[in-house]
Amino acid sequence: MRTAGDSQVLARNVLHNPRVPVLAAPPIPAAPPTTLSAGHTGFAHGTALLQGWLPPTVEAVAAIALGLAIARITKRWWLIQLPVCLLVGVGAALLARWYVHDQGLSSDPAPTALWLCVAAVATASAVTVVGWPRTPWWRRGVALLAIPLTLLSAALVVNQWVGYYPTVQAALNAFTAGPLPHETDEAGLATLRGTDIETGRVVPVQIPEDDSHFAHRTEYVYLPPAWFTGPTPPALPVVMMIGGEFNTPADWLRSGQIMPTVDKFTAEHAGQAPIMVFVDASGSFNNDTECVNGPRGNAADHLTEDVPKYVESTFGASTDPAKWAAVGWSMGGTCAVDLAVTHPELLHTFVDIAGDLGPSTGDHEHTVARLFGGDERRWAEFDPSTVMAAHGPYTQVAGLFDDLTPPRAAAQPPRGPHPPPVEVADADAGIGGRDAVPDTGEVGAAETLCARGRSVGIDCAIHTTEGEHTWQFAAESFTSSLPWLTERLGLAAPPTR
Repeated sequence: MRTAGDSQVLARNVLHNPRVPVLAAPPIPAAPPTTLSAGHTGFAHGTALLQGWLPPTVEAVAAIALGLAIARITKRWWLIQLPVCLLVGVGAALLARWYVHDQGLSSDPAPTALWLCVAAVATASAVTVVGWPRTPWWRRGVALLAIPLTLLSAALVVNQWVGYYPTVQAALNAFTAGPLPHETDEAGLATLRGTDIETGRVVPVQIPEDDSHFAHRTEYVYLPPAWFTGPTPPALPVVMMIGGEFNTPADWLRSGQIMPTVDKFTAEHAGQAPIMVFVDASGSFNNDTECVNGPRGNAADHLTEDVPKYVESTFGASTDPAKWAAVGWSMGGTCAVDLAVTHPELLHTFVDIAGDLGPSTGDHEHTVARLFGGDERRWAEFDPSTVMAAHGPYTQVAGLFDDLTPPRAAAQPPRGPHPPPVEVADADAGIGGRDAVPDTGEVGAAETLCARGRSVGIDCAIHTTEGEHTWQFAAESFTSSLPWLTERLGLAAPPTR
């Protein structure tokens, strides 16, 4: 049985809504900026994929190739064959849009450019097949070339939409399974024991799934410099790091690129930082479990049973729930809140970055069907508001919400593939309501959950930041919350001089 320990309530509401009371405690760092500065550590190195010359250049070349493949002079081509190819493209785009909506793959709208790219891929494929007979070799080659170019354009649009890979180098490292920052194998840790290392180490681990039977990918554990001091590991705090809906366990390191922030923090705090566990909450890239137990796998059991048991026994981590926290982005933010309210015996602290009101893959009916096999009772076991009301008073639990408000069209014109924000009621937007509708108001999931949490003894604070739903926002939010998080976990080491 895990023992409960004392912990202070450490939070302050920054850019708060007046309806959410301010907490009297050590200050939380100022809310993240609305946009990244050009020199932001981790995102300014290498050929950019989120802006700059490369994405529009690839899209322009793809359009030219497709245009050359289509431009033919026969009457039959223009009257019969080309219309058939265009119908194939339109049908593919509509089918893709229906699938994304039907599966609840995103609570934010996909950019229109994505459906145009899907249509272009299907059209290029149809043009290649239909137009192959009696076609010059060079035109066949152009038609074939248009297929991968349009596919690449679609991938670039998706990447810009979610901010997944900031640079070409980050994408190549991910696709080639290149080493993560400070990565080492578990066998090499013993040689570092008792040494004074400047930066921590990231270790790939295979966590047993004996309790959950949840098939998962390789996960990662970050061990700060303080873990290596002394003859045995100190019982350090632990933070579970949870990514978004489309994810790999390494996303916080590759796409979020948070390691420079962590290194800077440990350098200024005598090597002190929590152990961070980069968990797999999905099992595969597009398996949206929302960290619950259900038809898509027992993700909740993996995070609450497998992971703590392994980290505590393997790395000597603290077993005190006051020393455990969850930090999540997007779907992971929803997971962080859910873990804290359903398992206060495991962790007392959470940071929710742009999460939803609760586990969601669309509206309530679709969510219950997809995540819980239609069982309303199972849904109630994982709905944070329902769980909080049933649990009664919480003690020593606190959290930080970093709520995202999309840029207003008048203040910031849409860039690239992003459509202008649509004004809708908060009840319908981005908090488990309609699919493909953005949450454009400051009053949303964060305020609702914070208010309900405070009514049952959970201390909370809200940052409200205007920005876009990307990994860069997640990284900025993590950076701003790290000092509060570490102090809350008992690692308020004074900065070195």
